Amino acid sequence: MTIALGLAAQYVVIAIAVIASAGYLVQRQWPQAVRQARVAIAVGLLRAGRPALARWIAPPSSEVAAACGGCNGCGSAARR
Repeated sequence: MTIALGLAAQYVVIAIAVIASAGYLVQRQWPQAVRQARVAIAVGLLRAGRPALARWIAPPSSEVAAACGGCNGCGSAARR
């Protein structure tokens, strides 16, 4: 019984690591799509009357990040 519980815990830890890794990959490769999905979820939450959760999921973007997708690479390029 203890071995089965330990194995299950190991699977849970690996599953969490895989999901976190996939989320990071998607965010790095497709920032515009992630931002659009977050905004769509936030709009649905606002319509359902949950503004605090909506602001947490999709906080208001700055003007620079909204123009290009949010990587904020413009700030580092201007310093070169």
